[in-house]
Amino acid sequence: MNENSAAQDFPAVDQMLCFSLYSATQAMNRVYQPLLQELGITYPQYIVLAALWQEDGQTVSGIGRRLGLESNTLTPLLKRMENSGLVKRKRSTADERQVLVTLAEDGRAMKARAAHIPRCILEATGMTPHEAGDLRDRINDLREQLAKAS
Repeated sequence: MNENSAAQDFPAVDQMLCFSLYSATQAMNRVYQPLLQELGITYPQYIVLAALWQEDGQTVSGIGRRLGLESNTLTPLLKRMENSGLVKRKRSTADERQVLVTLAEDGRAMKARAAHIPRCILEATGMTPHEAGDLRDRINDLREQLAKAS
């Protein structure tokens, strides 16, 4: 097999699923960036806040599992968020190995300031809520399947 036929057997970048997911993520980040910049937070901070808006008072390990973040990524992120007045961290009295994370006043107040973001993101996709939900579910299924394979 010559080099030319080997190149023909390899898919073009724009035909690769991994590239489609990567480039869609980059485009999504570009839509989020100015919205989050107005709030003075990063995307990782936003998803931590969103998890706490849904259920306040979670452990660091629980947040990590929910968001797919390792503690070596999450701990410095939470420290910065605590220094910014968004969250509070406190050792559990029941198990000192556990650190509980709760919303601080500024973090709770940010929920109202961020309420427009999901609508803006949906509008940017050009999808209906049903279409976006179907795509999200398919991506979640893909993630679970890939996790099993790795």
